[in-house]
Amino acid sequence: MLIHPQIDPVALQIGPLAVHWYGLTYLAAFGLFLWLGSRRLRHSPFASSKGQIPWVYRDVEDILFLGVMGVVLGGRIGYCLFYKPQYYASHPLEILAVWQGGMSFHGGMLGVIAAMAWFAYSRHRSFWQVADFVAPCVPTGLAAGRIGNFINGELWGRLADPTLPWGMVFRGAGDAPRHPSQIYQFLLEGLLLFVLLWWYAAATPKRGRVAAAFLGGYGVFRFVSEFFREPDAHLGLLSLGMSMGQWLCVPMVLGGLLLWLWAGRQTAAA
Repeated sequence: MLIHPQIDPVALQIGPLAVHWYGLTYLAAFGLFLWLGSRRLRHSPFASSKGQIPWVYRDVEDILFLGVMGVVLGGRIGYCLFYKPQYYASHPLEILAVWQGGMSFHGGMLGVIAAMAWFAYSRHRSFWQVADFVAPCVPTGLAAGRIGNFINGELWGRLADPTLPWGMVFRGAGDAPRHPSQIYQFLLEGLLLFVLLWWYAAATPKRGRVAAAFLGGYGVFRFVSEFFREPDAHLGLLSLGMSMGQWLCVPMVLGGLLLWLWAGRQTAAA
């Protein structure tokens, strides 16, 4: 079995200023979004302005700015509502204490959806076109975040068979080997989902179907990876032996399927 390398979470210390690895992974996620967004502008229908408002690099920057706000606000509020509603109902001011940790992907996703809706409304664009533009650019950011989780030695996996070659001992989690679930999520929700979405988006499917593929694809990959991830200690496993993360993925998969079917019945004009 392997031992987690116990990397110092602070990447760089300059006097009182501490630069954390997790912050650097966020910067990497934002940089990747800008780069991929600039390449996404070459895909149809964004590369052509025929019959629509032309897309430019400034749009990518504006979407990123709004998306960052959606991730931070939605991720924090979602964590408070989904994972510790009773605690934060009794301590509402601590909702603002983001430095204490606690972010939810599903809440962040809802925040990004709200940001995309505002962008589409303010720029007089189709919401589904905006969603299709953003979806393939997201998984690499998720992958960067999982690298941050691994560096911090957090969100580790469930107990693994001692004979598992890549079983890993994490500090604070006992001496037994565990699944490095952060790496599983990096590979599934990050790299594999990115490759599939980028390839599919380049094929110019019907409007709304790239967003549907992201919803369903992430939901399936996250549901699978949750079988190897240690459930939150204060929640444990819920009904049917599923974690909170898995339950939150169920509406994502169903929503992605329904959106896929709905998008397939729309005409090009619609």
